[in-house]
Amino acid sequence: MAKYKAPGKCPVCSGELAITKLTCSQCGSEITGYFEGCKFCSLSDADKYFIEIFIKNRGSIKEVEKEMGISYPTVRGRLDDVIRAMGYRPADIEPEVDNSDILKKLEDGEITAREATELIKERKKGV
Repeated sequence: MAKYKAPGKCPVCSGELAITKLTCSQCGSEITGYFEGCKFCSLSDADKYFIEIFIKNRGSIKEVEKEMGISYPTVRGRLDDVIRAMGYRPADIEPEVDNSDILKKLEDGEITAREATELIKERKKGV
């Protein structure tokens, strides 16, 4: 029987596909249910290829640069894109913090400027 790559995204709406049937390649037994796919399964072929090259080169950005013929910033950017595609935030990108509630309390005189500064610093540490 021919083997095809399982698509990671729905070709109609681009939603995540659910795995609902598994078949043993040796005996043909079938199991149905709702199975979670791996994070790598939903990556594009280009992202999977990039990760393959990255792993093969033990995470050496210089080696990935050489093999793929792309610059250091491009390798970093591609890596960040893959990290995001897998549902994570790249470590060097600081998350946005909404301090509007603290600023509103300051504006309304509920807290002092010093208290607002401390609250913002604490919130930033917690992210």
